[in-house]
This record gives sequence, C-alpha cells and structure tokens, in this order.
Amino acid sequence: MDVRFVGAAVVALVAVSAAGFLVGTGGGEIRPVDFEETLRMGMTGVDVRTAEARGHALPRAQVFYGQYEYVVGYYGVESLVSQLESGTAARQFGDPLAVFVTDFSGSDPSLVDGGAIDPSTDPAVGWVRADTAVYVVDSGARTPTGPTALPFSDRADARAFADEYGGRVVSWTALPAAVESGGRATEASLREAVENRSAWADRTVDDRRALRERPVSVVVGRDAPDLAGAVAAAPPNTTVELPPGTYDANLTVAKPVTIRGSGPETVLDGGGNGTVLRVHGDRVAITSLSVAGVGTVGSRSPPEDPDDPVGTTLVYARSDAGIALVDAEESLVADVRVDTASTGVSLRHSDRSVVRNVTVRGADTIAAGSMGVLPISSRVVVEDVETRGGRDGVYVHRAHGSVIRDNHMVGGRYGVHEMFTSDLLVANNTVRETEGAVVLMTRPSNNAVVGNRAVDNRAGVVAVGDASLFADNVLADNRIGLDLGSTRSLVTGNTIADNDVGIRSVTLLPTNDLIANDVVDNERPAVASSGPVHVWTVADRGNYWGPVPGLDRDGDGAVDRPFRPTGRVDVAASRAPGGPTLSRAPALGLLRAVAGTVPGLREGGAVDTAPRVEPVRPQRLREVRNGTYE
Repeated sequence: MDVRFVGAAVVALVAVSAAGFLVGTGGGEIRPVDFEETLRMGMTGVDVRTAEARGHALPRAQVFYGQYEYVVGYYGVESLVSQLESGTAARQFGDPLAVFVTDFSGSDPSLVDGGAIDPSTDPAVGWVRADTAVYVVDSGARTPTGPTALPFSDRADARAFADEYGGRVVSWTALPAAVESGGRATEASLREAVENRSAWADRTVDDRRALRERPVSVVVGRDAPDLAGAVAAAPPNTTVELPPGTYDANLTVAKPVTIRGSGPETVLDGGGNGTVLRVHGDRVAITSLSVAGVGTVGSRSPPEDPDDPVGTTLVYARSDAGIALVDAEESLVADVRVDTASTGVSLRHSDRSVVRNVTVRGADTIAAGSMGVLPISSRVVVEDVETRGGRDGVYVHRAHGSVIRDNHMVGGRYGVHEMFTSDLLVANNTVRETEGAVVLMTRPSNNAVVGNRAVDNRAGVVAVGDASLFADNVLADNRIGLDLGSTRSLVTGNTIADNDVGIRSVTLLPTNDLIANDVVDNERPAVASSGPVHVWTVADRGNYWGPVPGLDRDGDGAVDRPFRPTGRVDVAASRAPGGPTLSRAPALGLLRAVAGTVPGLREGGAVDTAPRVEPVRPQRLREVRNGTYE
C-alpha cells in the first residue's frame, strides 16, 4: 500500500462517517417489539424451552440502544440490571433510549411448582416502561436461574402479590441494590469452579474404585456354565470372573455385582443383535474385557422394521450400545474395548457413574456411525477414553455437571459434543481430524473448556452459551481455531496458532472478555460479524498477536496503539516491510482517535487496545510452532 495516498482518503472517510452517525433528538415514540425479534440473552435455551412448555412465565426486558441497530432482549430483570450497571452496554451500544419490562399487572400471577410464575388470566403479559414500573423483590418467585423480581405497572397489583407471596415493592431506581444481578463471573470464580468440578470428579472416581475390590464369588466355566448363570448365582456386592474366551451376551444385569474379565482376551459378543450388556441397577461394574457384535440400530443404517419409530432417534437413547447403563447410579465401566457400528457406552439416569480407560472403535465413516460415549440425563465422569471413527467421541445430553477429561479422539464428526448441558467441565482432551473438536450448542451456561488440544480439525472450539470459560487450550492447524458465539464469557490463556482463521466471532452481542491469549501465525488473525466493535481488552490487559506495528514507550508490556486483528490495514501493517511507517501516519491516527470516541463511528470487527509485546506462554508457543507440543 502506498502511504502517499492514505491521508486524503482517511480525511474523507472521517467526514462522511461522522455525518452518517449523527443521532437526531426528534423522532417518533419508541414502542416495544415482539420479544422473538430481539437478540436474547440471560438464560439457557433449555431453561427457556422447559419453562415455556410448562406454561410458566419468565420476566423479560428489551432495550433500544442509541448506537445499535438491534433490540436487545433479556430473560430475567436481573440480567438486564447486570448489563446496565456494568456500563459495558453503554460503551459498546451507546446509551439506552428506551427500556421495557414485562408487565404482570392484570395477569393475576400465582406461584406454582416451587416458585414458577403462572399468569392465570388473560390478557397475556404485556410491556411497560422500566422507569415507570414497580418491582416485587425477595418474594417466592423463581426462574430456572434462581430468585427473580416481578415488574408491575400498577403498584396496587404489586402490593397484592407481595402480600400473598412475600417480598417488598421497590422502584426502578432502587432495583439495582435490591436484586442479585447475576453479573459476569470473575476469572477467579470461574477458575474456582474448574477446581471444584475437578475435585468432584476425583472423589467420584475414587469412590468407584471400591467396586473393583469385591470378592470373587463365581467363576464362569468353573462355577457356572455361562455368564447369565453366573450373574444369577452371584450374591450382591461380589465379583463374577470371566477367564479368557468369547462369551455370548445380550444380557441384563439388575443387581450390584462386578463383572471382571481377564483383559482384551475376554470378549462379550452380542452376535450383531441389539445392546450387548444392559445394566439396570446401581453400583454395577464392568471391567477388563472387550465387547463385540453390537447391533446396528443407532448407526446410520435404516432399521430392519420400517415402521419402528426408533428411526427418528437413532443417535440418542434408543441406539444399540456395547454397554448401556439405565438407572444405574454409581456404576463403573473401566478397562474395556468396544468395537461398534453404533454406540460404545451409553448412560441414562446414571448419576455419579464413571467411564474410564475405555477404547471405542466406531464406524469408518461419520454417516455410518454413532457415539463413543453417550451420557444422557446423568452427571458422570468420562476420562482416559480413546475413540476413533464413528460420529461423536463423547456426546453429552442434559448431563449437567459432568466432567469430560483426559480423553483422546481421532476422526468422526465432533470430539466432544454438548447439547442442553450446563456446568460442564471439558478438560485436557486431545482431538484431531474432526469437523469440530469441542462443540457447544443450545445456549448452555457456566461451562468450562480448559486445557484441551485441538489440532487439524475443521474447527477447534465452537463456543455457544453464556457465562463460560475457555482457557489454556491449544488450537492449532485448524480451519477455524475458536468459533466464538457465546456471551459474557471469558477467553484467556489460549494458544491459537497456524489456523486459517484464528478467531471467528459470530455473536452480535460483543460481551465476551478476551485477554492474555497468543493468537499468531494464522492466515487471518480474526474475523467478526457485523455490528458494534468487539473490544478484546480488559483493564489494559490485551492479547499477543505477534509483532504488531507500534512501540511500547512506557515499558508496560503493551504496544501504545490499538491493533485491529480484523482490520486489513493493521494486519497488512503487521506483516509488510513498510507497515510500521504506515501505522504511524497522522491521517490514520486521526481516524483512530475519532472512531475511538464516538460509538456510532467505530469500525465493526474487533480491536485490542493494549496488544502485548511478548507472548503469554512463550514456551508453549515455541512447541506448537515446532510441532513438539503434546
């Protein structure tokens, strides 16, 4: 780029842009829109759908911001208060022009099912301006996220509700001090949550070890002719021992026993028909054996009976599996190999169970395969599992609080696939050659994706949801390193290198904090959707983007000028021999100064106002560049 022609173009751009973003003081009255037309935040998708399916009302709000083309919707008055009190919204969207909240006056709300809100009369709940409403706080009203405030346009209605269900009536100005705003979690609290979940997993694994130490009561071939007879004869809390050999299975275990093989030479064979081993009881252990001959329902092959409705739910709970735990709490599957065209190990309603040191060999193609490990409605630990092929390595469905750690997954569609699951810990997994290494969907909350290695995938981490942590991951040699669609989340300590695109931000609500990441050697450092600028700096803590133009004159470790990883000029300046000269051009400085002070003029994309001079984790970055990081 020739620096001589930059000045005039920049001055013209400043003039045109400033005129285009002037906000007049006139205009018509602002009216609330249909809530479905807003960009919504504040609760998980599953919580919203569950409440709506049960006919429960959720307090909501919507805000028109002066410098933002979209109306922002909030589930819960608390999430609205948090956003307005933080000042983040005003900095990025401009001042709020109008704020509306749901109006429960005239709906005669009652509390049911432990505090859920039931608006029992028509008309449906409407809208009222937030500053004219009054709010009942400290009542028995609850949403899936906790206690909630109820807005009313009529103070008499609010008092009547408080008289019946407790609480007190406050004004809009008194509301921030009266509610738990549920603000953005701090890095310390997010790290503490990781430690707590890891500690829970450690305790759970330790508790399941006792299942391996039960005394042997029956040896198959010596005390009983087959496995079914041995299980029937074994007293509770004892071990059935299987010598090396192949055993016909398709068996259901319904009492607390341990089935222990002699290693890979002990094979349970289902003959290609159905699930090989079903567990319908607590505290059952399956250890030290191999499983083969799993049925094909749950693969992508059609069922033999065309009228069987299982065809609509092939990859979920009704699929065939090598081992299926149903209503089997505190159970254990360990030191097991499963060869399957459908699911390896599935768990339903089996809290505090553990799957560890398991190898699952799935189908050769994604289209033909299913899940390696499939926890459904179960808080479990899945660790030291190796999956190859099939569809997804570990698929968690409504498995809140589960811990997925120290696993190795190669091939398939996704490595770890989350659906409708919050409070999840995905830690220290290695995923290669998939469509997505770690994929979060369905607007979950409070998840932690920490210390994973995603190499040579279509996408490294696909992040959707709210108030989550994405930290200390290595995302290298992927098409997209981090695909960021979450809100109010923290992205920190990651090494994002050698990808086609380092970070792709697809959220229209730029509420995430990105700090102390190494984002280098990517063909494009970052891309961002349209909308207001994404500021990827917090309290003068930025990220390392490689050698960017500018100087660290005050020695604080940050370059003295902002860096736009989505901007063509800054990226070109960071790579071109003449880049430093261009970056210091007075005309470009004028544009940056004006754009930085006027929200409506700010260029879209992303900006780091304190780009680091040195890497956050130089040793790890060197290892990634050398191909020696494991």
